[in-house]
Amino acid sequence: MINFALEGVVGKRRCSEVFDLGFELDGKDERLLYEPELDIDLSNLPTDPGLRKKNSEYPSNVRDNVRRAYLLNGPYQPDIEFPQTKGNEDENRKFVIDWYKEFTWIEYSIENDVAFCLYCYLFKPESRNRSQGGGDAFMATGFKNWKKKQGLRDHVGGPSSAHNQAYRKGQDLLNQNQHIETVLQKQSSQARSEYRVRLKASVDCVRFLLKQGLAFRGHNETTNSNNRGNFLELLEFSAFLNKDIKDVVLQNAPENNKLTAHVVQKDIVNSFAVETTNVILKELGDAFFSVLIDESRDISVKEQMAVVIRFVDDKGCVIERFLGIVHVRETTALSLKAALEELFSKHGLSIGRLRGQGYDGASNMRGQFGGLKTLIMNANESAYYVHCFAHQLQLALVGVAKNHPRIALLFNLTSNALNIVGVSCKRRDLLREKHASKVIQKIQSGDILSGQGLNQETALKRSGDTRWGSHYGTLVSFILMHSSVIDVLEVVMENALTSEQRGEACALLDQMQSFEFIFNLHLMKDILGITSELSKALQREDQEIVNAMTLVKVAKQRLNTMRNDGWDSFFAEVSSFCVKNDIIIPNMDDPFVERGRSRRRVEVLTNQHYYRVQLFIGCIDLQNQEPENRFNEEKLIRLDQFYPRDFSSKSLMLLSNQLETYILDVRFSNAFSELRGIGDLAKKMVETRKNTVYPLVYMLMTLALILPVATAGVERAFSAMNIIKNKLRNRMADDWMNDILVTYIEKDICETIDDETIMQRFQKMATRRGQL
Repeated sequence: MINFALEGVVGKRRCSEVFDLGFELDGKDERLLYEPELDIDLSNLPTDPGLRKKNSEYPSNVRDNVRRAYLLNGPYQPDIEFPQTKGNEDENRKFVIDWYKEFTWIEYSIENDVAFCLYCYLFKPESRNRSQGGGDAFMATGFKNWKKKQGLRDHVGGPSSAHNQAYRKGQDLLNQNQHIETVLQKQSSQARSEYRVRLKASVDCVRFLLKQGLAFRGHNETTNSNNRGNFLELLEFSAFLNKDIKDVVLQNAPENNKLTAHVVQKDIVNSFAVETTNVILKELGDAFFSVLIDESRDISVKEQMAVVIRFVDDKGCVIERFLGIVHVRETTALSLKAALEELFSKHGLSIGRLRGQGYDGASNMRGQFGGLKTLIMNANESAYYVHCFAHQLQLALVGVAKNHPRIALLFNLTSNALNIVGVSCKRRDLLREKHASKVIQKIQSGDILSGQGLNQETALKRSGDTRWGSHYGTLVSFILMHSSVIDVLEVVMENALTSEQRGEACALLDQMQSFEFIFNLHLMKDILGITSELSKALQREDQEIVNAMTLVKVAKQRLNTMRNDGWDSFFAEVSSFCVKNDIIIPNMDDPFVERGRSRRRVEVLTNQHYYRVQLFIGCIDLQNQEPENRFNEEKLIRLDQFYPRDFSSKSLMLLSNQLETYILDVRFSNAFSELRGIGDLAKKMVETRKNTVYPLVYMLMTLALILPVATAGVERAFSAMNIIKNKLRNRMADDWMNDILVTYIEKDICETIDDETIMQRFQKMATRRGQL
């Protein structure tokens, strides 16, 4: 008697069935029991019915799995601007979107502008009356006689029609109790109960691992291993805590139905991901939305494109949801648009419903002639593009650093100091020791307070042009650790192995202990402190465009206040720092002497003029001018003119009247007092049901709210990707990573999905040995 595994390969699925035979097979005979491997990805089947191949063209052993995949996804019903077709009487006709609700089986092909029947495509009866209900029109060529709606009713026919028979076959395929295997292997109520407990235990383990973003598998999952991976170890721990689970899982489960195989884990994770996405799409409904896109490399050096949608829900709240991540082989605008359209098609979304785009400033994204935003606006002129505000702020900072040589020198010196101090573990440890000893001295002298959470161990932070807020963090850490950095540089200057290192440390000591370096260090720290608060506010998910422009104005006003009234307090702060660190403060009335430049034929300036006018006021003016050039308010406040599809000339006239009535109504209502922006205003309109009284006003608010402000949601998705796909999990497949990311990022939705929903979907994905 021998045991061997018979693997039936279905697309990219493998289900192992263990048989007990009374004879031995040689290698040749055993290979005959294996199905040939077929490269069919059931999760990425063509969604457009005009692009599908006939079900009969698939191998016979995968047809049912293809049918299940299409049935679980449902009919393809895109919401687009349907093209018009001239009829025989020169009447313009087109597909009617209301047919989706009346005929739930109908599908629309964007590729061919025709309608199909999902059930007849999957279960077309052979050798039946082809003239019934349009013959092959709804299965092969497609239905396009938009004038005759009666043709759709004729297709349905009576109870015994070909369509209704195909529909019943679809329901029977998803109902495992109707399968022949189930009838032949009738299970007792106890077996069903044990299977339910076993499946629920696996679902609970998967739910926990998805929430925490943990790996599933182990390096060695055999029974002799000390660590069999998180999934099996967690399942074993659950069995240890619960006797009911222990009696039906692992060693106590049937050998061919343990529900611990990798394919089972993948199916359960996919069930979570699909149900989470379905909740997001249901939350979106038929509302307009905007899209936020960015691309980044993962740990295995594969270019990934993350997509986040932004919309206003039925409560008037601004929502940003992660839709998915797609592997793109090229980062050209055409490739990104094709990947976006494929993702939209998979989820039944349409570019026609886009009312906003949010990207960074890369040329392939915002290019005027060949960028992604241009390609999308060619297809939908209402998909208005907004350059990420947080990126614009960062570019403004980089512009100041490039346009002012002294500020460029400041960041160059801090970068060189970071390279020298942080080049080795020995120097980093020395820096931490020096800083810790100085903190203890300050606590003992009473200069700083002690307490829980105070005076934590810190380190120098490295800045980067593409990392928001990193320059501010670098300058703050340099101010806090300035004296410790000086001590480490002195040690390097004395003990470095090469003369080049000693010379570089000596030059840095000379520069970093000058008054001008300290002055510029504090100046940029204060300026970036203002813009850093703005950057954090812009990264909120519920931030809206009108409030964002207000925040930009506030930041400009603070910079102007600092420019006009902040010199005295700023100079006092710099002077106090110099006194504590024994740095010479020049006399402000003395002539300014620039280091390294000839004094002949140079305009005589006082130190007061140089530091106050050229540095203090000059840097603030540069920082103020950059946002002025990048944030164009006039293009954003006239939203109604950018949406001609949503506001016709007649609607604009009605909008003007509605606005006047709405303003008077709101002024006399106490419910609308103390609101903090149009976000709160939209919520209050829904609460008081004024969104139905003033629909055009509410639509205008909705369009303003869904305009993207920053791509922080996409950046968070990439942060999650680095957690999920790390060095130890660098061979993760794209579909597997996408399923995990959807559930990990949208864990608040995933937690609301009950186990029964997941188990029912898992059962319908393939023929299972167990029955619920």
